[in-house]
Amino acid sequence: QVQLVESGGGLVQAGGSLRLSCAASGRTFSRPAMGWFRQAPGKEREFVAAIFWNGGTTKYADSIKGRFTISRDSAKNTVYLQMNSLTPEDTAIYYCAAGGRAYFLSGSSSSYDLWGQGTQVTVSS
Repeated sequence: QVQLVESGGGLVQAGGSLRLSCAASGRTFSRPAMGWFRQAPGKEREFVAAIFWNGGTTKYADSIKGRFTISRDSAKNTVYLQMNSLTPEDTAIYYCAAGGRAYFLSGSSSSYDLWGQGTQVTVSS
């Protein structure tokens, strides 16, 4: 059974950086993509970034483009989200997810069928 475990969240000042990790405990090869989503208090879950395991093609939400970078280490079954120039608006619980579609990177949460428990990111002003 595959499980996803996020880590790396925490409290950081505005302008700072954090790197989130998402480790899969089993093989996720049957799921073509990994995604990061976030949910702020009182708001719906929103797409952040996604990456194909094969080839490493990436997709980003406009709100974080240029500040966040998604990457993967297939040997470690781990996906990362490097977050730079953080602002208080980035405060949320960040979730990683496995699934997606084989031929395009989906930003829809309904395309992902396996989710981690989430990690809290808090950015102070």
